[in-house]
Amino acid sequence: MWRVASKQAIRVVGSTAAGVLPLSKQLHVLRGLLLLGKILQASPGSKKIVGVFYKANEYAAKNPNFLGCVEGGLGIREWLESQGHQYIVTDDKDGPDSELEKHIPDLHVLISTPFHPAYVTAERIKKAKNLQLLLTAGIGSDHIDLQAAADAGLTVAEVTGSNVVSVAEDELMRILILVRNFLPGYHQVIKGEWNVAAIAYRAYDLEGKTVGTVGAGRIGKLLMQRLKPFNCNLLYHDRLKIDPELEKEIGAKYEEDLDKLLPKCDIIVINTPLTEKTRGLFDKERISKLKKGVLIVNNARGAIMDTQAVADACSSGHIAGYSGDVWYPQPAPKEHPWRYMPNHAMTPHISGTTIDAQLRYAAGTKDMLDRYFKGEDFPPQHYIVKEGKLASQYQ
Repeated sequence: MWRVASKQAIRVVGSTAAGVLPLSKQLHVLRGLLLLGKILQASPGSKKIVGVFYKANEYAAKNPNFLGCVEGGLGIREWLESQGHQYIVTDDKDGPDSELEKHIPDLHVLISTPFHPAYVTAERIKKAKNLQLLLTAGIGSDHIDLQAAADAGLTVAEVTGSNVVSVAEDELMRILILVRNFLPGYHQVIKGEWNVAAIAYRAYDLEGKTVGTVGAGRIGKLLMQRLKPFNCNLLYHDRLKIDPELEKEIGAKYEEDLDKLLPKCDIIVINTPLTEKTRGLFDKERISKLKKGVLIVNNARGAIMDTQAVADACSSGHIAGYSGDVWYPQPAPKEHPWRYMPNHAMTPHISGTTIDAQLRYAAGTKDMLDRYFKGEDFPPQHYIVKEGKLASQYQ
């Protein structure tokens, strides 16, 4: 490529500089253009890699292990550039004039996270003539049109397992926050108030409550293991039953029929991936069948819930509390109704991006890139789309 640039430079100098600049100046310009060509040279194996992350701004310098942001860039810039690859990092991802859109036509690899997702539509895939690999630094690749990626022969992979502990711990925290009616008490303190009755009338113990997880994969299993010491009644629904020994160890009971499980639950935790089958799974009708006063925790994906139906049920009291960190779309617009509904404990998408999780998913991303450059396979569990086929959880 740089040879082409060099030839173009010679033509430019010959056609525009000749007769205008002295020979010494022409040679100086030519040397500068040749040097630029070498700087921009792309060896046969070099790739253009674009990473889309959130900006950390003043927080970037507060922790050297803060890798999941634009400034940290997963900590792989020096490694990539030392091998001759081009690495571009941005938070500007939406719309036809975004920074990401400018690079779509010639990038080879796109890295994104669930926390600041780059939505990869079928239209973008069509424009991406060089695209080969879509990597999710974290877990959850539903920001990608997976069928379009499969049809285009692309590989989609994520760092499976990288933040399951982080999310499971966060879910346990949210359950306790809702059950104990914690947030009103906190708000009283920062407002200088003191009204025990306003908190205690709807605060309960977790012990003895029935907790159901919709989805019992890695996160669902970890959550149930962490709930066992609280002496809850544990129920779960999934495509597959968990290992019988683990099921016995944690005392969990399987319910094949989701609509039979849900009315039994005091607390429902969503742990299923977003697929065409689970999109809008909790609509107005299904929510109406839940136990009145149910608590819901959702760190899976916002689009699993009907947004307005959740807001309405919180307003009516049918849902006594809703907590999670996933929204649709992300980042959530200021007018999103979940920001303003009563009895919620919502946060930005943070559960899976602790510093410990960032170190894990940064290392996993680097490992997959290294394997990609070498033409090696990834660990099987990381694949979401491979050779035109979607992983089982997305089928």
